[in-house]
Amino acid sequence: MSDAYGAAKELEKKILIVCALEIETQEKLKDYDVLYTGVGKVNATFALTRKFGKLGSYIPYSLVINYGTAGSRKIKKKQLVDCTKFIQRDMDVTGLGFMKGETPFEDNPPITIKSTSEFNPIGRNATCGSGDNFVEDKTNYYGEVVDMEAYALAKVCYYYDVPFISFKYITDGADEQAHEDWESNLADGIEIFNDKVLKTLKWFTIYY
Repeated sequence: MSDAYGAAKELEKKILIVCALEIETQEKLKDYDVLYTGVGKVNATFALTRKFGKLGSYIPYSLVINYGTAGSRKIKKKQLVDCTKFIQRDMDVTGLGFMKGETPFEDNPPITIKSTSEFNPIGRNATCGSGDNFVEDKTNYYGEVVDMEAYALAKVCYYYDVPFISFKYITDGADEQAHEDWESNLADGIEIFNDKVLKTLKWFTIYY
């Protein structure tokens, strides 16, 4: 076994890939440690916190990568984007004087959580707005892309001090056609994720 190959395989043990649903990955991530959380912020928070909690005081992961599908009215469909800023688009306590997206009476983390990962092969640096609804109407939303888990995962990693980055495959336009487009396009993203992210990830680690 070459040193480069050995380094790449060792990296795979230190990377945790987090996805909401197995249907999004099409069984293409068997060589990696993958956590499936289920849909929504509560499920995402619970699953990742439980994963870290079982590990005790030592978290062996050098990076948590979230892969999933998302909608966007600002980025064309069938593109893979990296999200490095995360907001909670459905947190609205403005009636009590708080900013939209701000969790009341909580000093940390900030309203926008930023990625601390040095691995960023795409460089789009999109803002992802997470909320517990599937956006399929003309309602305004915060962020360039919308999903249902990334903010929660970023928040858990923030508290555990583990680098985090998210890659989202744009399946739909977050509009009236969103549910049909999501079903039609969700299976296509994992191949692009593999080519543009996972293959690059191995070389990044070998030479980083």
